[in-house]
Order: sequence, then C-alpha cells, then structure tokens
Amino acid sequence: MKKTASAIWQGGLKDGKGQISTESGALKNNPYGFNTRFENQPGTNPEELIGAAHAGCFSMALSMMLGEAGLTPERIDTEAQVTLDKQDDGFAITAVHLVLKAKVPGASEEQFKEIANKAKAGCPVSKVLNADITLDATLLQ
Repeated sequence: MKKTASAIWQGGLKDGKGQISTESGALKNNPYGFNTRFENQPGTNPEELIGAAHAGCFSMALSMMLGEAGLTPERIDTEAQVTLDKQDDGFAITAVHLVLKAKVPGASEEQFKEIANKAKAGCPVSKVLNADITLDATLLQ
C-alpha cells in the first residue's frame, strides 16, 4: 500500500510560500510557510501534520489492540504534541508527547495502560519517527 502527498514551494525560506495536498483530497493546496511554521500564522506546518498523522495512527492501533483483547472503545481522544528543536546542524523533531483520554468499557486501568503502551510502540508512525515518544494515558469512566 502506498499513500501520496505533495508540496509545492515558491520563493526563499522566509518570504516564500507553499501548498500541501494529499492524494485523498483531505488537504488540497493548504498553505504553509515560514510564518505558519515559526510565527503562528494561519496555515499548516510539517510538525502539526506529523502530529495529526501520529495521533490518528496511534488511535487506530490502540483500537485494534483493544479489540484483540476483547474490548471495544467508546471513544479515543489523542493529542500529539510535537517538539521541534534547533540543533547544531539545523532543526530536528526531538519528541512527540501523546496525550490520550479514552473511554473503554470493561477495561481495567492496568490493562488499558499496558495496551496503550503497546500501541505507542507498534503504531507505524511511531516506528518511523526518530524522536523520544512519551505517553500520558487516562482511562475515563
């Protein structure tokens, strides 16, 4: 299986502008640039897109693993906080902190946290990132 996304960039780093699109059409010519990445201007940036991909991937992996344990989640709410740090050789994504709140009828706290940690390690996006990935998991009643 292959999925495709594309980016078009025009201009220099600080004065240039780009557009990001996905094959599925979920993103179509969404603007991004220096100002959306470093100055909190409207538009997207690579870090938040990685965060969205990671949150989505992790949530699906968790749902699958809960199902394998005979549990059906009522709701999985995941936020991915992506850290971009300046280093000697440029910038790097150094960490992703996943904040999970989920309602899973019949799950014990211990079982839920064990499965959540397996999902964190087993999610394909987690596997591709060269970053410290941490998780705060809360089981809602």
